[in-house]
Amino acid sequence: MRIGIIGAGSMAAALGGGWAAAGHEIRIGARNAGAASELAAKIGSGATGGSIAEAAEFGEAVLLALPPSAMDAVLRSVPGGFAGKTLIDCSNAFMPDEAAPEGTLAFVLSEDAVAERISATVPDAHVVKAFNLLAAEIFAADTREFEGRTLGMPYCGDDPAALRLVADLIEDLKFQPIPAGGLHRARYLEATSVFVVGLWFGGQDARAMFPPVEATYAEVD
Repeated sequence: MRIGIIGAGSMAAALGGGWAAAGHEIRIGARNAGAASELAAKIGSGATGGSIAEAAEFGEAVLLALPPSAMDAVLRSVPGGFAGKTLIDCSNAFMPDEAAPEGTLAFVLSEDAVAERISATVPDAHVVKAFNLLAAEIFAADTREFEGRTLGMPYCGDDPAALRLVADLIEDLKFQPIPAGGLHRARYLEATSVFVVGLWFGGQDARAMFPPVEATYAEVD
């Protein structure tokens, strides 16, 4: 598959590297084309670098590896360039929680529905929220199993074909795809991330809060 990646930071490197290793064609796009080409050379496996418009045109799927504050300007810089594309949002809008008790490290959302804003900005694209719960270092590492369980990767979106495509990309990175509903539910993934990251930075084990599904008394359909 041809995958365009917009951004040249750690998430672009980790996800792009994983997909390149799985046999996908990668084109990195950034405002600084030199930085995009440098990252492409680091990824290897035939990855190329260039402009944002080139990455958007290249990809059957396009990963937005950008901070939320940069999204609108980037999306509007390529008019019509995302029409019909599967557009993957892996971002989170974090800021420190100034109301947290003294000595407690916590975060809150500076925006509560980034993926929905992206969809409103480019309504002719098929936006899918995914890859926002883990740090780039985990995607770049080889380990996918912890305590005998493969890490799950939730994803949200409205277009069935785009959801199937993203599920395949999740599996290519050796995670377990977890369909989590329509794009309107992406805000819950964003909220989950900001909550759990605060726990981790506070030294708490978020996994300790949840029993395995067989012990939850949930009635699985």
